[in-house]
This record gives sequence, C-alpha cells and structure tokens, in this order.
Amino acid sequence: MDDEIARAAKAKKGCPFLNTAQAAYYIGLSARTLEKMRSAGQGPRFRKHGRYVRYHIVDLDAWSEGGTSAARSHA
Repeated sequence: MDDEIARAAKAKKGCPFLNTAQAAYYIGLSARTLEKMRSAGQGPRFRKHGRYVRYHIVDLDAWSEGGTSAARSHA
C-alpha cells in the first residue's frame, strides 16, 4: 500500500494520469469498486491508452466534487 501511495503522489506531481489502483486510492475507494463503477457506466471519467485504463487527476477531482456523474472512455 505504501508503494501505491508513493506512486500516486509522484504521479500527481509529474504525470496527471493514474492507473485504477492509484485512482482508487486517490479518491478513497477500492480498486474493485472503481472497476465495478466503470463497468456499470458510473464513476469518474476514464481514458483508454491502448489497452490500459487511465484516470486523469482533473477528472477524479471533478467527479469527487460532484461535477461529473458518468464514466466515459476517451480514446
């Protein structure tokens, strides 16, 4: 868990994109909950980078503040 915390902090300073585990930690959910929300079309917006799902920190903040309500993939 400490590794995920460090990676999320580093990602926020450098790259604004987080993987599912980092994004889940950032918003205070489990990775599995975030995956279920994504599958149901709920939760924060996400993007597909090739085969990888990535969450932009701005989208996570907006969703957390109630600014967005449905997950959408942006290729």
